[in-house]
Amino acid sequence: MEQPTYGYARDSVSEFVQILRKENMNGADRLFGGHLLTWMDEVSAVCARRYAKGPVTTACIENVRFLRPARLNQILAVTAKVVYTGRTSMEVLVRAEVEEDCDGVRTLVADARFILVALDENEHPRAILPLCPETEEERALYEEARQRRTK
Repeated sequence: MEQPTYGYARDSVSEFVQILRKENMNGADRLFGGHLLTWMDEVSAVCARRYAKGPVTTACIENVRFLRPARLNQILAVTAKVVYTGRTSMEVLVRAEVEEDCDGVRTLVADARFILVALDENEHPRAILPLCPETEEERALYEEARQRRTK
């Protein structure tokens, strides 16, 4: 069987869904930012592992934006997808959204870019397939990331 020469964002997409409970809330009855960051990191790791087809480690979290509060009993969905790759690293876009009325309509509450590195059996960085963006959105996200990385 022929080895692939590129990887695709669609193969990395990962999602975590949670009904927000009292133990997730801070004193102002809003979701603790630390809980959200933990879930975002976990989803980014699953996403990167799927793409790299093996172990990864978080190297950096960039541009975390908390845009609006998430509240008790809302449905929280945290999604992640690889948007750029280097030789051993992946940039993963993570978005956290809430659903108010179980109608599938989501409102963005936070987002961030996670940089993860693929690891070999000795926990050293290992090469991964380059990303092949397929859609206009993926090409735009790839180009934005490429420009950030080459500055």
